[in-house]
Amino acid sequence: MASPLLLLPLAITSLLLLPPPLAAAAARVFSVADYGAAGDGVRYDTGAIQAAVEACAAAGGGRVLLPAPGDYLTATVHLRSRVVLDVAPGARLLGGTRQADYPPESRRWYVVLAENTTGAGVTGGGEINGQGGAFVVTPNPQKNIMVSWNATGDCEGDECRPRLVGFIDSKDVTIHDITLNQPAYWWCDNTVIHNVSIYGDFDTPNNDGIDIEDSNNTAITRCHIDTGDDAICPKSTTGPVYNLTATNCWIRTKSCAIKFGSASFFDFKKLVFDNITIVDSHRGLGMQIRDGGNVSDVVFSNIKMSTRYYHPLWWGRAEPIYITTCPRHPDSKEGTISDIQFINISSVSENGVFLAGSKHGLLRNLKFKNVDLTYKRWTNYSGGLYDYRPGCQKMVKHRTGGMMLEHISGLEIDNVRMRWSRGSLKGWDVDPLLFQPSTVDKLSFHDWQSLDVSSH
Repeated sequence: MASPLLLLPLAITSLLLLPPPLAAAAARVFSVADYGAAGDGVRYDTGAIQAAVEACAAAGGGRVLLPAPGDYLTATVHLRSRVVLDVAPGARLLGGTRQADYPPESRRWYVVLAENTTGAGVTGGGEINGQGGAFVVTPNPQKNIMVSWNATGDCEGDECRPRLVGFIDSKDVTIHDITLNQPAYWWCDNTVIHNVSIYGDFDTPNNDGIDIEDSNNTAITRCHIDTGDDAICPKSTTGPVYNLTATNCWIRTKSCAIKFGSASFFDFKKLVFDNITIVDSHRGLGMQIRDGGNVSDVVFSNIKMSTRYYHPLWWGRAEPIYITTCPRHPDSKEGTISDIQFINISSVSENGVFLAGSKHGLLRNLKFKNVDLTYKRWTNYSGGLYDYRPGCQKMVKHRTGGMMLEHISGLEIDNVRMRWSRGSLKGWDVDPLLFQPSTVDKLSFHDWQSLDVSSH
């Protein structure tokens, strides 16, 4: 039996051209105003919204409309099969801030929740707002201290708070043309995510943009993600992640823009990330494989990014590319990473590329083609550290390298430029390449340059 957090198997459906039965159902509209919703942002409209959902489902499906203008305060809304929540432009669905607003089990703490559904979705051009500011205990520009609803004992730390949108054990899911704002935490498994804007507090931890957990055949297109924690984050806790495509997205984050893991018990295979812009992020393209899963057949292409230092309370050290595998605990299995391509990549970064396998978890067959890496410093945070967190060696003092290589078998460099603007800040003591020959083999360099552009 599938884990309750799985969303598999997934089936990609056309985003705009629904199958005939769903298209017919979409013509049916159930306005929450007809069921008594106040829309004043003060009184809870949960009963009216849920009544509209149930009526829509009983009629064979359709749209549940939150008309504008209106602020609709709610506890968890449970979607049903073939029911699409339509939040109109100018309308907002506001998540409640009381623990009593959510189901008893922390894994089901969502403002909008669909379980075991087919053809459910969220759209409309309006906004779903988690009121994340209400969960900040102590504001801190370095990293907010968040509330934790851990009295139940089934969750802990600052991840123990509600999320925005979740689809569990569901298929044929679409989320498009919607803004997700101020999530306390968001964890969502989807089939198609299109034209979605996600805005999280830049100082709040564990408010990821899109977490794709144990899911197959997922497409993410034209998304704008501006949040404190990881932006697009595949994880494999109870099953593999296959066939994920993310294209035409804009990302800013205080953590990692695209990150595999660190939950990585099962394999990741056939993932593509293309035409993505990453701005002022702590890391650009990352893999934190810590639990024995393997990664293979991944392409990063046509990506422009800038990465910079933030406070070290956040994982990351301004690496444009960070590919690592090592055991989370001394007795953990070591996964491998193989057949990864970086094609047409350009970056301006405060630190170098970090490629680190482990003794029994090598990086194999990595290819860099048409890559332009510019290195310069503009923040006042000290460098000279490599960040292996979580687990492994944690933070290690080390000279800065344009590329740091450990435990690699097979690295091809083709038309790669490193451009240096050397500064005088502490820790900015750099070498183009750093590696221990005993841990690295099968290197191929063709048309590789390292240029000092300090005076340019």
